[in-house]
Amino acid sequence: MRLINTALHFLLLLLILGCNALGLKPQLLGRHTVQTNSQHTSVSYKTFYFDQQIDHFGFLENGTFKQKYLLNDQHWHKEGGPILFYTGNEGDITWFCNNTGFMWDVAEELGALLVFAEHRYYGESMPFGEESYSNAKYLNYLTSEQALADFAVLIKALKKTLPGAQKSSVIAIGGSYGGMLAAWLRMKYPSAVVGALAASAPIWQFIVPCGEFYKVVTNDFTISGTNCSSNIRRSWAAIDRVSATGEGLQWLSQEFGLCNPLKTRDDVDGFKAWLQETWVNLAMVDYPYEANFLQPLPAWPVKVVCKNLHFNTSASDKQLLNGISQAVRVYYNYTGDAVCLNTSQTATGNLGLLGWFYQSCTEMVMPMCTDGVADMFEPQPWNFQAFSDECYSQFGVRPREDWAEIVYGGRNISAHSNIIFSNGNLDPWMSGGVTRSLSESLVAIMIDGGAHHLDLRYNSEFDPASVIKTRVLEVHYFKQWIKQAATTK
Repeated sequence: MRLINTALHFLLLLLILGCNALGLKPQLLGRHTVQTNSQHTSVSYKTFYFDQQIDHFGFLENGTFKQKYLLNDQHWHKEGGPILFYTGNEGDITWFCNNTGFMWDVAEELGALLVFAEHRYYGESMPFGEESYSNAKYLNYLTSEQALADFAVLIKALKKTLPGAQKSSVIAIGGSYGGMLAAWLRMKYPSAVVGALAASAPIWQFIVPCGEFYKVVTNDFTISGTNCSSNIRRSWAAIDRVSATGEGLQWLSQEFGLCNPLKTRDDVDGFKAWLQETWVNLAMVDYPYEANFLQPLPAWPVKVVCKNLHFNTSASDKQLLNGISQAVRVYYNYTGDAVCLNTSQTATGNLGLLGWFYQSCTEMVMPMCTDGVADMFEPQPWNFQAFSDECYSQFGVRPREDWAEIVYGGRNISAHSNIIFSNGNLDPWMSGGVTRSLSESLVAIMIDGGAHHLDLRYNSEFDPASVIKTRVLEVHYFKQWIKQAATTK
């Protein structure tokens, strides 16, 4: 069962955790202005709710729901100024708005209107209110296809109703799953957007070998410190040996300062899965400055972690695990405020666990596996049938293994145009990303020293030259697309 649950666990990492959608209530149509002091700038936006179809592809379900979106027109050059449209991920759109500094940084230069659209079934955009997650019948409308149609319909409505927007070019922007949606929006609805920036968007994760993701994670730790990845690889057996006795379980619990002591074999398996996810998250957010994306972290957190893992092979199990416990605290207690470490929580609560779990169990099937040789993790094979059975027990549905490739084209996307695929070489999700340009208008940009969608974050004095150049190039393409669109109108 651990192998099945671990596979499910890591399919959730695509931005990946902890929001209980059942507790959310639908909001009445309206708007209000919110000002949030982010790490870099004052973010001000108006909140709106759009009457969106529950089902865009059938005619029996005629119901609607309130789709939330955020709007900022501070720098917008009306009467044709462009619209930068963020394709919402699996979570509260406000959180993504506050963490997508690139859009705020370039809005003035482009004279752009900023729109952040929430993904159905996340945040406040619940098609069936409090009942949205209550059964498979209501969850049936949680698909990427329905979400893309939401975005296309909203764009058309905005261009029709906003004074001055009728001739505005729209550029889709997103990161991670949101980046996948941005690319797919351009592919499926080319009349809605003139181009798309798909940052850290693993649109090929469905079809790459299952072990590629964890190879990138391992390489991040290998290059960040002597013996770092090899000691993490050694730690799994050390945990097994130490936890074989009651005294060892008690020592592990105290050494790691766990909120809930380890008592059983299942507890140990859960503890190891928690460690594995911790290493993955650290690789994803290995930013060159202090950040608070998933957790409060220091600059280059993987290098900081690896300072605790320089042992040679003569180190005892307890010496090694003491280093692991210190390394883990870099992620969970950098501020020093944590009283104990909670193995049931690894990331921000602004992301939607349950919704992405369901999407992984239907169309977002991304095979993941480890072998303990090419990576630093315990061997865990990919077993689609076991995964399918677990999905059925959870939701009463089974995944369609090849559907994402069929509906979005897999590697055969050369007929499309005007999409930027940006990836950082430190980001595990680059394993499923487009890392080589496919044509003059399907452009891949690799960011040396870049972690998960670093280019979408706010400008920083600590940014590597690679991401500075990337953002300049991205804006160049935006201007080119806008100019091209203007000549065809």
